[in-house]
Amino acid sequence: MNELDAILAAGRAAAAALARETVAMYRPGADDFDWSTGTTTPAASTALYTGPARVKPLSAEGREVDAGEQPLTLRRFTVSLPWAAPVPPLRPRPGDVIDVLASPDARMAGLRLWVTGADYSSTATAWRISAEERS
Repeated sequence: MNELDAILAAGRAAAAALARETVAMYRPGADDFDWSTGTTTPAASTALYTGPARVKPLSAEGREVDAGEQPLTLRRFTVSLPWAAPVPPLRPRPGDVIDVLASPDARMAGLRLWVTGADYSSTATAWRISAEERS
């Protein structure tokens, strides 16, 4: 192991220790609408990851937007998965969902985030995913 690998290993261990939330990341499927009955059947989703993560807001304030004539507040988060986490079957993409299943901070449990992007780097200490809360 060279010096860089030793530094990265220490940084990755420190980042993993900060992963105190449990999250589930998945890709929602396309719902099926039956025109003859007028009913929508929710589609199955594709699981991408379930396990420890660090969920960190980027700031305490949100950005107000209008979506379909309805006001929304968007808050940005960074979700860091441990470097050693299993690689998901599909790369996350905008529109994928991250649910916070458990957290030492009870206010975080139940938080739903939408993926907006993901960072890739061989010298990162964690796999960081950009996401936003829409409320």
